[in-house]
Amino acid sequence: MKIAVVGTGYVGLVTGTCFAETGNHVSCIDIDADKIKKLNAGTITIYEPGLEPLFQRNLHQQRLSFTTDLAQGIKGADIIFLALPTPPGEDGSADLQYILKVASELGGLLDHYTVVVDKSTVPVGTAEKVNRVIAEKAKVPFDVVSNPEFLREGVAVDDFMKPDRVVIGSASSQAEAVMRQLYAPFVRQGNPIIFMDVKSAELTKYAANAFLATKITFMNEIANLCSLLGADVDAVRQGIGTDTRIGKRFLFAGIGYGGSCFPKDVQALSKSAQAVAYEFDLLKAVMKVNDQQKEKLIEPIETFLGSLKGKTIAIWGLAFKPYTDDIREAPALANIQLLLEKGVNLRVYDPEAMNNVRELIGDRMYYAENQYDALEDADVLMIMTEWPVFRTPDFSIVASKMKNKAIFDGRNLYDLAQMKKLGFTYHSIGREFIEN
Repeated sequence: MKIAVVGTGYVGLVTGTCFAETGNHVSCIDIDADKIKKLNAGTITIYEPGLEPLFQRNLHQQRLSFTTDLAQGIKGADIIFLALPTPPGEDGSADLQYILKVASELGGLLDHYTVVVDKSTVPVGTAEKVNRVIAEKAKVPFDVVSNPEFLREGVAVDDFMKPDRVVIGSASSQAEAVMRQLYAPFVRQGNPIIFMDVKSAELTKYAANAFLATKITFMNEIANLCSLLGADVDAVRQGIGTDTRIGKRFLFAGIGYGGSCFPKDVQALSKSAQAVAYEFDLLKAVMKVNDQQKEKLIEPIETFLGSLKGKTIAIWGLAFKPYTDDIREAPALANIQLLLEKGVNLRVYDPEAMNNVRELIGDRMYYAENQYDALEDADVLMIMTEWPVFRTPDFSIVASKMKNKAIFDGRNLYDLAQMKKLGFTYHSIGREFIEN
């Protein structure tokens, strides 16, 4: 098949590369000329484990190409994917301007039957709007379908190549046949392609992310209660996670969720509900609790140090999760902003995300060469992201470099008994406070 993908952000680049890997010819289109130049030169523009080898192979074998020319990029395409940003507007609802602008241009460019696919996360009713905008100028038949993505940053290639399920919303049997053929190589093990009406498909993505965000937030509330009652959230997690009705995933307590999906999608779903006069009170609570949870370590650090002004704090982890350089809505950023306002000297380290943070915050803090360099003369260490490299550090080096043997862990990486034995003051989320 000939496929066009409009948008070369995270979703667009993974989508285009993985479709090329199964033998399709894929043209990716973006208005960012510098990005397109880099991609055509073989420089990948996002960090995602496992993506670069596929990108290089398909670029070399000329199944994958990049252009700023929409007309050229979609020429001869059987399917056009819209993988464009849908950022929150001023009121928190999804901003559809990028999708609708491209849809307007597509109408006058289509010269044969084409399936146009909403790949971006969009509110219910977006496909209808896209269809209406294209139809204003289209001279040939076309169909608009919804095909939400369920990619997890850090394992997106596996998620795409071996999906749990593929969700497609369509009212057209012709479009359904085209999409079934496209996804056949990805579901050979029997995982389902689920066809449904377009509105249900659009809502499915929001419902999935909102449910997972709620699950995380519930465990953070349980963790906060554990701290007050003297219980251990890890024990509670194991006790409920073995219940098959609940499951083991998304039950780890911490300093809240971040990233490009959960915060935006929970907010957008809440706004969609309000638009039809429904108050989704549960989602309002999820957003409130998550905002508060991000700053859960500030007060105990301030209590420990007496005052924050002039103190030096080391931070391990800047990305919102491991195996990505994505810092969108990362809890680390909320903490950095607060600490800088309080006059703290920060020394930070992340394996992948430091350049992105430097572009955002500049040189207001020290960017360490490695995790131990960040600890030099630090009063305390804060852990914001659960990168594997932070899980088994050399604690003798940690102790030798810091003014105090004190770790405030927002991801519960370390064993309490070990911290006690090593003589560290150790504060984690929903577990016993170790004071030495």
